[in-house]
Amino acid sequence: MSHSRRIAIIAGSAALLLTATACSGLGRSTVGMLQFRGHDSLVELSYSNTLVRGCHKIAIPKGATHVENNTLVDIVLYRTEDCRKADKVDGTYVATTLSNVTAPASMPWRSFSVIH
Repeated sequence: MSHSRRIAIIAGSAALLLTATACSGLGRSTVGMLQFRGHDSLVELSYSNTLVRGCHKIAIPKGATHVENNTLVDIVLYRTEDCRKADKVDGTYVATTLSNVTAPASMPWRSFSVIH
């Protein structure tokens, strides 16, 4: 293999790596809709095309007790407003195109994060 060909391969690999790194920082979002509802409430809150990064507060005053994940990604629901564990309990995992409902005696969900 010639010296110039090796340099071209190394330069091409470096360019590919830089491109992949730059694209990972873009504001990617979920595809589809997340729907939340409070306990015995007719009010339903929907999120569409939510950013995949960060913690997202569920804007229902008393929290959500029912969720439908109609997106192409999985989510984790938390009982705190800042996506932290509550009482050493991990969040509730809800896979894509599934739903979940809290038990009557448990606390409602206050925030969620996207698994990407």
